[in-house]
Amino acid sequence: MAKKAIFNWSGGKDSSLALHKVLQGSEYDVVGLLTTINKKHKRISMHGVREELLDKQAEEIGLPLYKVYLPENLKMEAYDRLITDQLEALKKQGVTHSIFGDIFLEDLREYRERQLETIGLQGVFPLWKQETGTLANEFISLGFKAVLTAIDASKLDKSFALSEFDHTLLKRLPDSVDVCGENGEFHSYVYEGPIFKKSIPIKRGEIITESYKDEGHSFDFFFGDLQMNEGV
Repeated sequence: MAKKAIFNWSGGKDSSLALHKVLQGSEYDVVGLLTTINKKHKRISMHGVREELLDKQAEEIGLPLYKVYLPENLKMEAYDRLITDQLEALKKQGVTHSIFGDIFLEDLREYRERQLETIGLQGVFPLWKQETGTLANEFISLGFKAVLTAIDASKLDKSFALSEFDHTLLKRLPDSVDVCGENGEFHSYVYEGPIFKKSIPIKRGEIITESYKDEGHSFDFFFGDLQMNEGV
């Protein structure tokens, strides 16, 4: 009997590839997608993608979407509480496993597993320790299509925002940047692929620069705004 699992969904390429691999197997019964959203701006956390585009992904995948709304300037303890509350509610519905698209960040995996252990859930990492170049090429070869939506300005210049994630982009990336953006260099939005019933029509908008402060350090990000293309 398949194990009931919730999938931690970011809307990006690693999430999409991990979900595809899980859905191709029979070990897990994915009962829904779990996503954190900036409560003020109504956008996916870190990725900067509009909530309506997230809703469209869930619709085309055909899975329920569980949203956790995060207030501005949220402390880590409060974040943990919000996530724990949602996971505990899902556990009551029979969920035993929580699936992530992480690839090689050891400290992040350890944090996730500690949090899950307090609830009594087990973490699953379908892409763990796989070579990122191989994963990037597999993503493209499977027919997935994605756009870069958030760029760490200290790692890449503005021209990468809203670029298509394809072989041309992989060749453009500096050697210092992981081709899957696993060190936070960039985030993406997937609008087509084998997990979707049909492609999501999008149009590219403006690119804005946002600054963040954390423990005395300032970080700049380029956010490329995507919108639903209602005319398609």
